[in-house]
This record gives sequence, C-alpha cells and structure tokens, in this order.
Amino acid sequence: MSELENKPVAAVEDAQEEEETVESVDVHFEPVVKLEDVVVKTHEEDETEIFKMRAKLFRFDQEAKEWKERGTGDVKLLKHKENCKVRLLMRRDKTLKVCANHYITEEMVLSPNVGSDRSWVWNVAADLVDDEVERQLLAIRFANSDNAGKFKEAFEDARDNNKKLAGSAAESKPEASDEDDNESGSDAEEEDEKTEEAEKKD
Repeated sequence: MSELENKPVAAVEDAQEEEETVESVDVHFEPVVKLEDVVVKTHEEDETEIFKMRAKLFRFDQEAKEWKERGTGDVKLLKHKENCKVRLLMRRDKTLKVCANHYITEEMVLSPNVGSDRSWVWNVAADLVDDEVERQLLAIRFANSDNAGKFKEAFEDARDNNKKLAGSAAESKPEASDEDDNESGSDAEEEDEKTEEAEKKD
C-alpha cells in the first residue's frame, strides 16, 4: 500500500489542494487616462413634477395620412419654480430620448380619440423635439380610462394655470404704457413752457 492509500481521505484532499494552490499576485495598474465625473443636465432641475404616468405617444404623419408611434414612457407635467409655467415632457424608455416637449397653452383642447376611452388627441403649435420646433397633432394612450381621466384633469389644470399667468402678464403691460404716456405728456408740457419763456424774452 502506498502512503496516499494509508492517509485519510480528508488529508489526501488537503495535500492535493496545497499542491494546486498558486500564490495570487496583487497587481495594480494606474489608469492611462483619468476620467472626470460628468454632470448630465436634464433641464428639469428648475422644475417641479406635478404629474407623472406611463403612456404611449403617437403623432399624425400628414404625408402618409396615418398615425405613427413616437414612443412609450412616462409623460410628465413640470412646473417651473420661478415663472410657474407648466410644460408637458415625455421621454422614451431606456434611451430617455425626448418625444414630446411643449408648454400647455390655452388653445390646446383634449379631444377623445375615436373608439377609445383611454386616449386623447390635441394640436401643438410648437413642439420642441430633436432641437426642432414643429407643429404636431399628437395622440396619447393610457393603460385604462381611469389613468386617461387623471391625465385630462392634470392637463386642464395646467392649461388654466398658464392662461392665468399669460393674463396677468398682459395686464401689467398697459400699466407700463400708461406711465410712459404720462412721462411723455409731462415732457411735452415742459417743452411748451420753455417755448413760451423764449417768446416772452424775444
């Protein structure tokens, strides 16, 4: 009998492991190029999210006369922290590419899509996507009618909010023009007085 045969099985396994064990070398490589942290801005930093829901967006292709899918993802309503305007923003899943981006104006009206209680259609005068501003006819579809109803309510609230802001801005402009008229009127009076004094001296 050999020595290995006389040894217990556990002892034989330990001996084999010791033979197979190779000392690991701690190798450290310094990077050739040092990469700095890059801050990626979404341009949503100055806005507050007031609505968010998953949906699928479509646009109407005028040339082909058919609806084409723009993407699936979360549609958001974002309110600016300073000017309080609300815009609609939607990004595609995974790629996060923008597929809808526009302010909600008072001309925008959600109309029910034919044959569906979970989708809406509306016109956009200026939709900014891929750095291009285009007029679009958009349609959005939700998982169920309840979600579609929640979107409609939030959309109309945002529209009313932006309408009030536009109205208050318009009211402030005439006041400024009245002040200008008063200033121009006082300047004209001063010029008349100077003219009269000059005539008296002559």
